[in-house]
Amino acid sequence: HLLLSHIHLDHAGAAGVLVREHPSLQVHVSEIGAPHVIDPSRLESSARRLYEDEFDFLWGELAPVPEQNVHVVGEKVLGLACFPSPGHASHHVCYLDDEGTLYAGDAAGVRIMPDRHIWPVSPPPEVDLDAWERTIDELELRAPERLALIHFGVVDQPRDHLRRLRRQLRLWGQRVRQGLDEEEFVEAARADLEDEVGEARYYERAAPLWQSFRGLRRYWDKAAQ
Repeated sequence: HLLLSHIHLDHAGAAGVLVREHPSLQVHVSEIGAPHVIDPSRLESSARRLYEDEFDFLWGELAPVPEQNVHVVGEKVLGLACFPSPGHASHHVCYLDDEGTLYAGDAAGVRIMPDRHIWPVSPPPEVDLDAWERTIDELELRAPERLALIHFGVVDQPRDHLRRLRRQLRLWGQRVRQGLDEEEFVEAARADLEDEVGEARYYERAAPLWQSFRGLRRYWDKAAQ
């Protein structure tokens, strides 16, 4: 079984190839994401516009998953609680097991353990700051024992992590709303990280800052309309 938090390419882009290599593999995904896993052509077209000549190098083949292998998630998936967690993406879901491990996808941001710094990665086109605030509320309400971050590691102090995630999300959002351009935003985010860690290049491999700037810029432009 393959449980997807959302269909961004760094999370779901290899699903079709994996199923082709392992035909019994069952893919679980949100209702919104399921059609794009079955037919990734629109997803690929959109991503090619964003990544241009780097698409093939970064992502390789986006193969379709046969419809019979795709399952829309409900409130329970293979014994795990499953719930919507929009903000990073409108179709994002998280999974929580009985022992208190919350599989957070990108809903809890990027953190390269054991570093303390967190990036609330916010690429276009679906970033929603209000929805993400509500998702953080929901994660706190569920009181997990630990957060399993896909980028990268297990957090054993989830309350502190979520508090700092919320603070950084608001800071990034306000910087873009107040008019920082892409270069200024990137410089400020790198400075925040280097104050605590000193290795911005590792975070940027997982979460390029230009993407987060463009996602936040799109969010505020839509809000203004």
